[in-house]
Amino acid sequence: MKILVVGSGGREHAIVWSLVRKGHQVYCAPGNGGIFQQAECVDIEPLNIRELVRFVKKQRFDLTIVGPEAPLVAGLADEMRQHRLAVFGPSAQAATLEGDKAFAKNLMRRYRIPTADFEVFSDFESAVAFVKNRPLPVVIKACGLAAGKGVAVINDYSAANRVLQEYLVDGKLGPAGRKVVIEECLFGEELSIIGLCDGERIRFMVPSQDHKRLLDNNEGPNTGGMGAYAPVPAVTPGVFNQIVEKIFLPLLAGLRAEEIEYRGAIYAGLMLTADGPMVLEFNCRLGDPEAQVILPLFSDDFAEVCLQCATGSLEDVEPVLPTPKEWALCVVAAVKGYPGTYEKGLPISGHLANGEHTLVFHAGTKIIDERFFTDGGRVLGVTGLGSSLVEARDRAYYGMGLIYFPGMHYRRDIGNQGLRRLSKETG
Repeated sequence: MKILVVGSGGREHAIVWSLVRKGHQVYCAPGNGGIFQQAECVDIEPLNIRELVRFVKKQRFDLTIVGPEAPLVAGLADEMRQHRLAVFGPSAQAATLEGDKAFAKNLMRRYRIPTADFEVFSDFESAVAFVKNRPLPVVIKACGLAAGKGVAVINDYSAANRVLQEYLVDGKLGPAGRKVVIEECLFGEELSIIGLCDGERIRFMVPSQDHKRLLDNNEGPNTGGMGAYAPVPAVTPGVFNQIVEKIFLPLLAGLRAEEIEYRGAIYAGLMLTADGPMVLEFNCRLGDPEAQVILPLFSDDFAEVCLQCATGSLEDVEPVLPTPKEWALCVVAAVKGYPGTYEKGLPISGHLANGEHTLVFHAGTKIIDERFFTDGGRVLGVTGLGSSLVEARDRAYYGMGLIYFPGMHYRRDIGNQGLRRLSKETG
């Protein structure tokens, strides 16, 4: 197939890699330094919907796969479907599941999908008064798209006032923070499960576990994700069945009841609590860096499955827990200052080629005179593959050790939670 991938991050590089290895002809808009080596990159930004549609029609692509959430929320998939173009990605209405956390939380409340108790606020004084009458910790979430940086776990009331002031009054996050969800803090093991949906049926990808905090031991500010691994030992067949029965099936039923057709990836960020799996958030696309571990473990042709979703023709099969033969672990390298302000244009050196058991996925990179330079906060990720989680971890960290750029930072504890659980199970 001739396929256009929309986006420029590590997720999109993983998608491009998965398509190229199956022999597809791949273009990417706009791409990055690493994608440039594997696909033909075109200088069209993801939010330039009119130009993307024009380009797809002119080039006669068989399929468009939309990577990031912003163009989906802005209606890119709708516009393409109006022109009868095959696109993997939900409509703007369906993407509201990620684009507006208040919408998602209220949908879960209506259809009894397990999630944290919550209230929604757009007024600073009302939000402060609510928090003062709640036991701590609580979680404050910006309702709009904030690139993974609009979530704050609050352990004291002064911090709550500060965050609410920043979001609701100062406009730190712009339109994304004009409305907030304040919810109870859930405790347990966090994980991600992504289903590929054709409007009626879902095909599940292997569960993965993201590491959102900047620093080891889950400390520091939230980021877009500093690493991931798959599969997740905590997700047994019994736990997986609970997730399907209590979360995904009610979600699909709720979307149908609301007359919302969903064709694309449904990402469920979950917490395995003492009371069972509960939803932290829904996203409308593959995760990043989750894609960098689940796509290397996806043995079938990802393009074919995406086309089936786009055309409403997924096979009607029983949902089962994917059990890959290998493990995958991705470590993400970021620049100094991320997720705050940071410098771009730093030279990248070292071994950036894929190895026998390692894959280098670029995120914020660009090529100048055949040399790589940083062009974002999260620069690249190294994915290690192995017959065990230990082997995958060791290969990922070995590969990361061969790469350097000034101020390079990465976590040293990716996968530790899974390793501890495996140790207990075998000990």
